[in-house]
Amino acid sequence: MGGFLTVFSNLCCDPAASCLPARTMEASDAEPMNTDITPPTSRRRRKKSMVWEHFTIETISGSCTRACCKLCKQTFAYSNGSKVAGTSHLKRHIALGSCPKIKNLEKQQLALTSDTKVDGDTTEPTKRRYRTSSFGYAFDQEQSCQYLAKMIIVHEYPLHMVEHPAFLSFVQSIQPRFKMIDVNAMEGEVLSVYHKEKLNLMQVLGTLPGRISLTIGLWTTSQTLGYICLSGQYIDLDWKLHRRMLNFMMVASPHSENALSEVISVSLSDWNMKTKLFTITLDNNCSSHDIYSANLRDHLSNKNTLVLKGQLFVVRCYANILNVVAQDVIASIHGIVYNIRESVKFVKASPAREEKFSEIALQIGIPGTKALSLDVTTLWNTTYIMLDAALEYKEAFTFLETCDDNYNEAPSADDWKKVEVVCTYLKLLYESANTVMVTIDQTANIYFQEAWKIQLELTNATLSQDVMVSSIAKEMHEKFDKYWKDCSLVLALAVVMDPRFKMKLVEFSFSKIYGEDSARYVKVVNDSIHELYLEYVMQPLPLPPAYIDQGEASHVNGNDNSPHTTPNAMGDGLLDFDIFLSETAVNQATKSELDQYLEESLVPRIQGFDILNWWKLNNLKYPILSKMAKDILAIPVSIVGTGCSIFGSGTGSRVLDEYRSSLRPETVEALFCAKDWLQYLPTFTESPSTMFAKLEF
Repeated sequence: MGGFLTVFSNLCCDPAASCLPARTMEASDAEPMNTDITPPTSRRRRKKSMVWEHFTIETISGSCTRACCKLCKQTFAYSNGSKVAGTSHLKRHIALGSCPKIKNLEKQQLALTSDTKVDGDTTEPTKRRYRTSSFGYAFDQEQSCQYLAKMIIVHEYPLHMVEHPAFLSFVQSIQPRFKMIDVNAMEGEVLSVYHKEKLNLMQVLGTLPGRISLTIGLWTTSQTLGYICLSGQYIDLDWKLHRRMLNFMMVASPHSENALSEVISVSLSDWNMKTKLFTITLDNNCSSHDIYSANLRDHLSNKNTLVLKGQLFVVRCYANILNVVAQDVIASIHGIVYNIRESVKFVKASPAREEKFSEIALQIGIPGTKALSLDVTTLWNTTYIMLDAALEYKEAFTFLETCDDNYNEAPSADDWKKVEVVCTYLKLLYESANTVMVTIDQTANIYFQEAWKIQLELTNATLSQDVMVSSIAKEMHEKFDKYWKDCSLVLALAVVMDPRFKMKLVEFSFSKIYGEDSARYVKVVNDSIHELYLEYVMQPLPLPPAYIDQGEASHVNGNDNSPHTTPNAMGDGLLDFDIFLSETAVNQATKSELDQYLEESLVPRIQGFDILNWWKLNNLKYPILSKMAKDILAIPVSIVGTGCSIFGSGTGSRVLDEYRSSLRPETVEALFCAKDWLQYLPTFTESPSTMFAKLEF
């Protein structure tokens, strides 16, 4: 919505819609009285001058009146007895920008049209502008074309909408001066927006103190071509979590080993991230998993950029494993699901049937706390909701079959038992997915607590004496157990970085899952976190906290010419003392930051705890550990971003529509990436009411 409103506001600056036509500016200043103005009397003639759209007449005393500006409320002489002033001074107040309110509106308009300007770029190419309206707004053809391109990008409009007759008529009605460009020119505008925003993002990524992790998504077309979508997730200097799309590249065969590895390598080189890559998160396509492990990991290992010898390099998507397990267990009872779906359709086919069904439920004594609903077959969460609600009315469906000859889809008692078991374990997946989706900052630490509970419940269910329960649980556990074995280490390392849990939750959960053998698995996590910490110790340290104000602050402010501060430069005569402290630190065995962190008491588990803010506040206390925490917490455990539905992420490649498949690959990439980047700009995140408030006079 914001993109359209911005275009609309830019186009609305039309001289034809000006509140003060040019003819009103030609009035003579020397003329004491204006023929179209009459003194206020009991029967005043209608004032014809457009100036009265902006002024009101206020009586001061007796026959003395003054003209009051509707915007700034400043008053001007109008009449004193029989003497009436002209309107020239009133016109100057409006037309020449003397009104302070109009000046503020002009500044807001300038800010609105320069929101995507690169920081530090003070040069502005000369453009042809048309001064319009008495408020000083200027129509800018180039600016309007840029906003139109952004509107097309953000709202996914087709490029050829610039040739739609209805759209052309609409634009001409609000700004006759605007010359609509053709499809090729609009494609060029889209590419221009893409390159400009890419430069902005490259500048941001170039200043990152830590590493970046990637997510990989596969797209296919109706042809034999495919696209690979790469997004990067990172935590910035202010400890804010971000995810940005980096590339949307076409490949001849997206499942080809060489093609996938090449795309990732090209992207890393394009964004200068070969030494900054931390992890890659994939969907649960096993062939893709093997491809990245066998090729790219070996390539990066030669450059010594992988931590823990590549053990954390590949992360499987948590959202995908939930979908795979849920969809598989629903498929295992597809015949029962079909019967229940048809039963719900039958009841909801008419109000009379719904009323009859409600009466049956009331007679049987069913509380009716859940409403029957049909599912969307591609969204397993809606199927779970449908089954869960139908389960409450199972006796009503059975009774309905005995009293209505038109209905014969009621499941059997054994069918309802299977549904009950399936819903028990679908509920685990459903609640876990919702917990993740409602979390604003989906840092890596939130997933361990979700995953270990599912692993524990499914493991216990496989040992059930009930054959039906154990058989259904084994199907679900087989796939989730593979995910747990592949990703439990990275999930555990992430939760260790949560000061509310540290190693304690790992020890507790592993004791539940592994029993007497838990110590061996706990040791793997403990050894890995210490080994990873030592790798960070070997990396160059940032400036010591004591010198941040003098050194780092100067660099951040752009002043690189200031001399570097050293302890001796303080001039306190304690150089020998500094040497003594250094020798003492070498000779004494001190605890590492990691051990100190692990031994300290846990932070209370309060609602709304902000883990990123906690590490930001403790950055000086743990300079090395906080750097490690920043990289670990930024791992995207799910390829589904914040604000998106986990249930709709699917289990395979997404399909590009026919229209976008017909575009040039570079245009497709520009449309996808630029849309992702533009959504974070202030202009496109404002509500419609805010946008219109900026246009109020």
